[in-house]
Amino acid sequence: MTIWIAIIATAAGCYLAKLLGLLVPAGALERPLVKQLAALLPVALLAALTAQQTFSTGHHIQLDARAAGLAAAAVALMVRAPFLVIVGAAVLVTAGARALGG
Repeated sequence: MTIWIAIIATAAGCYLAKLLGLLVPAGALERPLVKQLAALLPVALLAALTAQQTFSTGHHIQLDARAAGLAAAAVALMVRAPFLVIVGAAVLVTAGARALGG
């Protein structure tokens, strides 16, 4: 029965969070600082997710082929390569590192 309590509490929490977002006055959302933070938030979340997925295994930090692929993507990004080239470089370097035993 405790699992149902957790499910109901989570659903209620999600509903309240959504409701609080709808209750924010429009004037508060038009402030330049809020707009700037809202624009940067998805980038920060994606960067955090990428770092977590690349450098961790469970509760341990691990450098492996994924880190090499991320480094290749970063280099391709710095030279302003097209998106498909960036993804392709990351894939090829990761696959090469794994094939070499990394």
